[in-house]
Amino acid sequence: MWYAHTSSVSRTLLALALVGGVAGGAVGVPPADPFLQSTAYAQPGGGADPIELSDFISVDDAPRVAQQMLPPEQDLADVVLASDLCYDSYGSCQPSHYGRGGGYWSWQCLPDSLIWHSYLAGPREPRIGTKFLNVSGSQERGQVLWDATVGGRRGLIRYGDTNSLRPQGWQLDIEGAALVRLNIDEERDVEASDFRFGIPLTYGAGNVQYKTGYYHLSSHLGDEFLARNPSATRLNYVRDAIMLGVSYNPTPNWRLYGEVDYAFFTAGGAEPWEFQFGLEYSQAGPTGFHGTPFFATNAHLREELDYSGDWTTQFGWLWRNCSGNTMRVGLHYMNGKSTQYQFLNHSEEQLGLGIWYDY
Repeated sequence: MWYAHTSSVSRTLLALALVGGVAGGAVGVPPADPFLQSTAYAQPGGGADPIELSDFISVDDAPRVAQQMLPPEQDLADVVLASDLCYDSYGSCQPSHYGRGGGYWSWQCLPDSLIWHSYLAGPREPRIGTKFLNVSGSQERGQVLWDATVGGRRGLIRYGDTNSLRPQGWQLDIEGAALVRLNIDEERDVEASDFRFGIPLTYGAGNVQYKTGYYHLSSHLGDEFLARNPSATRLNYVRDAIMLGVSYNPTPNWRLYGEVDYAFFTAGGAEPWEFQFGLEYSQAGPTGFHGTPFFATNAHLREELDYSGDWTTQFGWLWRNCSGNTMRVGLHYMNGKSTQYQFLNHSEEQLGLGIWYDY
């Protein structure tokens, strides 16, 4: 058994004894195990330094030192396969281990997902969608109309993580859409069309998302409608506006949001202020082939209508992939002022079926 001496004086004498032994035995240190001997060591100048076994401790009794002080090495070139993906409580596609990217923020060009998603029940959101509606109101009398939206929103650049479904960080998007109304009862004539283009800047942190940016919206009356109604007055409706919105997920499946828009340029009856708020429900994360039910409601208030507007409710079935793209089919109901700005003073009640795709 080897022992470690705890006395600084004894350690010094031991070193001298070893040096002396190498020099030819000037110091009488036996070549055998010196720590097993309790007798005095001979000193060159006489005298002795009594060494007691109690001055030593066993190596086995010495405090243990952690053998691994650093994290294990990781291969940054790891490829994350689909089988390695796991979904957290918010349905986020995240690698089960950190390879290249992971949860670290970085600059990304043309990211594949969005931080801020379009309102499900927002009738003027940029997306691909179509609705077949029975519309009654102040001008229409049970007409069958076809409202179609052709457009979408895509990311331009992101500084944030690489999460697909709930990314964190800053992102600059581009959006655009044509919102067209056709009259089924009049050989699918184009009644009117609104055009929207915008540059949103979004930020996501945890279960809260923010949006600001600029958008342009203009409205146009259809040639066929003018041909059928020569006395109709075309509105040169234009909005150039700054938007500010916030979205909050109290649970993974629920979303609350609100938005205020201020138009610094208006024409054709438009006024500066607009407000939107709503509630949505759908299963978080990828839904697989079977999909999940969804419910959404949206209210839109406008200054030019003395802060009245329209209220929309939709419910049906939704499918979502791992990048956050969604497809929906369901029932649509709207009550309020027309969703076409050419008819901004017309009251409408819409009921019909819709198909929507958001990416």
